[in-house]
Amino acid sequence: MTGAPAMDDRLRRAVVANLAAFEVRRHPVEGRKHAAVAVAIVADEHGAPSVIITKRTPRLTAHAGQWALPGGRIDPGETVEQAALRELHEEVGLRLDAADVLGRLDDYPTRSGYVITPVVVWAGGTVELTPNDAEVHIIHRVSFAELDRPGSPEFVRIPESDRPVVRLLIYEHKIHAPTAAVVYQFREVAVKGNATRVDHLEQPVFAWR
Repeated sequence: MTGAPAMDDRLRRAVVANLAAFEVRRHPVEGRKHAAVAVAIVADEHGAPSVIITKRTPRLTAHAGQWALPGGRIDPGETVEQAALRELHEEVGLRLDAADVLGRLDDYPTRSGYVITPVVVWAGGTVELTPNDAEVHIIHRVSFAELDRPGSPEFVRIPESDRPVVRLLIYEHKIHAPTAAVVYQFREVAVKGNATRVDHLEQPVFAWR
């Protein structure tokens, strides 16, 4: 990333072009659950481009307290894009439509039995976000500059797998896959225009369930 990009139509066009030039990799669902997540580009409190990352409420039965992108299972009859937009509205109160969809990233198969399809969307400038208390504990607008901080992501080895675990350093937190993998690919592909793959990257053992 050269310098700090502005939250304007030039950035939107660049992201659209980068996603269009990228050959998206699909994974068969085949007995797994299919989910969609929204990588939503929105202005932060300083007007700089950022993405929405949430922390899930500790009351959930699955993946409680983990960092996540707005998303969930695709309902019967829904497209991936429709599911991502619905989940974005349900979880953080942000209503967008098909015209705001910029493209997709690679599918990411999880250890817990999902195939996640990320959808990149444009939320624009000043928008209000309201967490759904049943699912979301905190909403963060993470700036592109923070996504590009030195030393992030980290790749570590664990004895349970021969694949590297990916984690992002965001503020004082360490965020793991699948969220870290999707956000890292967003940074590389959508923002920088690099053909970077992440579906081989591992999750930590606590996220396998």
